[in-house]
Amino acid sequence: MPRLPRFCPTEYPVHIVHRGNNRQACFTCEADIAAYAHWLAEGAAKYQVSIHAWVFMTNHVHLLLTPHIDNGVSLLMQYIGRLYVRQFNYRYTRTGTLFDGRFKSSVVQSSQYLLNCLQYIELNPVRAGVVKDPGDYKWSSYRSHAFGHRAYMWTPHVIYTSLGSSDKQRQSGYRALVSDSLSVEAIAKIRHCINTGLVLGTETFREQVTSMRR
Repeated sequence: MPRLPRFCPTEYPVHIVHRGNNRQACFTCEADIAAYAHWLAEGAAKYQVSIHAWVFMTNHVHLLLTPHIDNGVSLLMQYIGRLYVRQFNYRYTRTGTLFDGRFKSSVVQSSQYLLNCLQYIELNPVRAGVVKDPGDYKWSSYRSHAFGHRAYMWTPHVIYTSLGSSDKQRQSGYRALVSDSLSVEAIAKIRHCINTGLVLGTETFREQVTSMRR
């Protein structure tokens, strides 16, 4: 039986997780991450997908994206998988699968749920014990949100831009937001939704998105 396509409707933000096969490393050095980021940015432009947040860990990737064409997210992830894996296998003289067969996805409501998802993604290195402060981790979107670091693939989401009327206000507001740890309940809900493919949002929003699949 053919697998159902990932449900990532246009103009709705979606949280993506892609892990190394059997949780093996998909990045072994900064050059690998830079190559992945290059293909991500190129593919996002090609398939009209906005990139709002990211974190690249040793054996997995978190992304927050908004597609602007049908199947944009799936086309983007296929593009990265094809080009990055080919380059990775060539560099390390290996063959076969690098990532799990399918990425995980969860549509996210553009509200506090999206802000929670941003925090969840960018605090990943802190939870993993890699750094104590998210600003110390180079390979995430935190520095863009919190300090205005220029990133060519970054498109701030409107929920983020609503945090203030100027760049400084938005950055200060975001730093204050992240300084307040996510609740255990919020973390558990985000993890449950991404692992099961459920919508992250209110019951009304979930019903609205679910009705679009019929």
